[in-house]
Amino acid sequence: MTTAFFTHADGEAHQTPPGHPEAPARLAAIAEALAAPDFAMLDRQSAPLAMEERLLLCHPQAYIDRIRRALPAAGIYQLDADTHVSNMSMQAALRAVGGACAGVDRVMGSTGGNAFVAMRPPGHHAETEKPMGFCLFGTVAIAAKYAMQMYGLSRVAVVDFDVHHGNGTQDLLWDESGALFISSHQMPLWPGTGAADERGAHDNVMNVPLKPGTDGASFRRVYEDAVLPQLDRFAPELVSVSAGFDAHRDDPLAQLELLEEDFAWVTGALCDIAAKHCDGRLVSVLEGGYDLPALGRSVAAHVKVLMERAA
Repeated sequence: MTTAFFTHADGEAHQTPPGHPEAPARLAAIAEALAAPDFAMLDRQSAPLAMEERLLLCHPQAYIDRIRRALPAAGIYQLDADTHVSNMSMQAALRAVGGACAGVDRVMGSTGGNAFVAMRPPGHHAETEKPMGFCLFGTVAIAAKYAMQMYGLSRVAVVDFDVHHGNGTQDLLWDESGALFISSHQMPLWPGTGAADERGAHDNVMNVPLKPGTDGASFRRVYEDAVLPQLDRFAPELVSVSAGFDAHRDDPLAQLELLEEDFAWVTGALCDIAAKHCDGRLVSVLEGGYDLPALGRSVAAHVKVLMERAA
């Protein structure tokens, strides 16, 4: 048994303007990093297209139709100050959702184990009826609700260590009593949400704001003191991860000071929770990370730990 790795070339077909940080080159950097011999045993899978009904788990039909209508025949259309679509953006987003749901199917099946989904656009900023922060649909939230619907799970944890607050995931899971959403993120920082007193309709949201300049040692202490005990109490039947690597010291969009070894550490800690409560079942989905060399190294560190724990 090894880690399943889901990706697809359609992720690079989603175009953003020149100089935009959320660029197709992000997936190329990941592919290059995971081409190393250390990753020869990855179970490489093509991310399937999600059926549109999967999007309806979190978004109304009118919103889905609005995104589809916005797709230009050529060029790039701007949805807001940060978020753009091109002709292939819906296809790419459906592959992202499809990959995340396929990851759920993989780990909930007889082989168990874990999975990493490297697709774009990312998803954790997309709210119920609002695209934002480079995101169109709430990929991880959709996969969490899919797991509950398809497999009858009553406790799914979503942990988001992206440097930006996962406001979209919070919005989509706010009323979901079977989901625990935990986000660690820099504050103050865009999008301005994620205060500790935002707790969800069922006390099912935990926000952990981090000050600019927070280093790896401080990050680990926060997880050891607050995040991991909360996850342990929740006893998840599935662990989902919004794996954003923009908390890296080299990332241009924020001011946290994490390094590759910190992402490896938190990956191992989350795998420990999954091993204790749900036979190691964990699905990780790419979110941010905008310095390409740091992104490649960080994803490699993340996936290496996943592979070690799946073996």
